[in-house]
Amino acid sequence: MNSKLSQVATVKAYHLSGRLCQRIDKKSNVALQDWLTWFEVIGYTIQSDSDIRKEWVEESSDFRGILRDRLYKALKQINSKVSADVLQKAISQIVGIQSDNRNIFESNKIFHQYLTEGIDIVYRDNDQIVSEKVWLIDPSNLLNNDWLVTYSENPIERRLIRCWDTLVFINGLPLALIVCTDTSSRYTTLKQVYQKFQADKQQNPKWLAYNEFLAIACGGRARIGTLTSDWEEFQPWRTVDGESFSHKEETELEILIQGIFDKRRFTELLKHFIIFERNGTIINKQLRCYSFCTVPHPKVIGL
Repeated sequence: MNSKLSQVATVKAYHLSGRLCQRIDKKSNVALQDWLTWFEVIGYTIQSDSDIRKEWVEESSDFRGILRDRLYKALKQINSKVSADVLQKAISQIVGIQSDNRNIFESNKIFHQYLTEGIDIVYRDNDQIVSEKVWLIDPSNLLNNDWLVTYSENPIERRLIRCWDTLVFINGLPLALIVCTDTSSRYTTLKQVYQKFQADKQQNPKWLAYNEFLAIACGGRARIGTLTSDWEEFQPWRTVDGESFSHKEETELEILIQGIFDKRRFTELLKHFIIFERNGTIINKQLRCYSFCTVPHPKVIGL
């Protein structure tokens, strides 16, 4: 393999900041339909929350976040040689991380390990102990995965399911959340949107245990971070492909959606750019991209 292909392609934002600021449209409001269309362009299915209501796992009165039918079908597609019983055990293990004995950050760390390293299911077959690996995402054949974006049609429904704006599901798992408002609302800055999310997060919905990326947006402006990111750690995504500049009419939100949620790049980011740090009993989850766009050469096996 050409050694250059394995190098990390990095665009240093501080070298380009002047040109980027001139080119990116930071003021325009973005209609919901526009940014749902951006997801459609890169291959996602779009559905409203009411469309998928029957798919929700509702073992209690809380919205648990997993689309179980989609998850099972995707796992069966990805792990074609694994029995249905083993797949169901893997799903039970995924749901089981929403334990009352853990906070969402402990659960999130466990889930990230499942997502990147697979789940080992151990069982007895006659007199033998057997271990099988169940993968949750297929980074090699992206067509094996189910890519879905859902949105709340009205504020009342959003409150009922404790869901903010838009969720990105991969194989029935809510891996990304976009908290968005337009500039006409009372949350008129990105920082206010961030602060609103921090207040809402205190309701502690268990499905946040599955979240990998958190995006906040106000009008055309947008930032990316994680559940534990401080305000200063939320950063814009600079380019769609890590190489070319944006067009003058593009907004930060469009660049973020098409840059981060490109299917290949999304799987790479999950594996290579999310790290967990522990400080005593506190877990911090960091996204290693900050003020630049970094894309490693995709690996062939495993996430």
